[in-house]
Amino acid sequence: MLGQLHDVDLQLLRLFVRVVECGGFSAAQGELGLSQSSISQQMAKLETRLGYRLCSRGKGGFRITPKGEQLLLATRTLFESIEAFRHQSNGVAGRLIGEVRLGLSEALDQSVLQRVADAIRRFRERDESVRIELISAMPGEMERLLLQQRLDLAIGYFSQAQSAFDYRELFIETQHLYCAPGHPLFDNDAADDAALHASDRVDHPYRFLRSDEPFQGQRCSARSEQVEGTLAFILSGKHVGYLPSHFARSWEEQGLLKSVRQGDMSFDVMFQLARHRAQVPGDAQKAFEEDLLAAFS
Repeated sequence: MLGQLHDVDLQLLRLFVRVVECGGFSAAQGELGLSQSSISQQMAKLETRLGYRLCSRGKGGFRITPKGEQLLLATRTLFESIEAFRHQSNGVAGRLIGEVRLGLSEALDQSVLQRVADAIRRFRERDESVRIELISAMPGEMERLLLQQRLDLAIGYFSQAQSAFDYRELFIETQHLYCAPGHPLFDNDAADDAALHASDRVDHPYRFLRSDEPFQGQRCSARSEQVEGTLAFILSGKHVGYLPSHFARSWEEQGLLKSVRQGDMSFDVMFQLARHRAQVPGDAQKAFEEDLLAAFS
């Protein structure tokens, strides 16, 4: 009786299947490249390992026993399983598997989302079986998730103060200072510094971003972490604040927003692709990062 299957057992079982398919020892000689006596010895060895007869051979010719019939079925099933395993294991060798988690900043421009979509398309054309998760979050939250290694990559505007991160520049976003109907600056096409600094601005918690803002007015009774919240304050007609130009464009076209001293009150924000330096990326993460960089190149 077989205990553990060894390579020699598989060899003997393959010989047994070939002998049966050929219809006997003598007929299998040419197929196996072995003498009839050698085949007979190998079959006897297999029968000894199993503890029962597989076939009879004599004046009546070659005939497989009932137990041999059962073993033949089991052996063919075994070899089919081995072949399926071989195909699957070879497929895994070149296939990307696992998960990719990408953080995205809020209110991204359409062209940026199209590039992210292009990166996903490039990645999906690879030989892969990967779950991609997109997580929209604020810059501070994305940095926290990267530090906790709950994100693999993140696209946003960052402080660049985290020594644990690697940063790759992707694109620039322009921010303008805006007001809305009802605000004193809305109908003032030549607002001077005094009128500007009398305005109540919308503050946000990202000190690294605010330091780049040309307008640093002292009046500040509104605070919002998100672009939509800043927009709501501005639309009230009681506050001025910074918005991405692409985000404000449709509101401007409707006459509901107006940029204030566009140019000298505007500034650019660099968006980057960030990842945790200590987090060793898998093949799927590496490939997706390559596709992102290619899409933004």
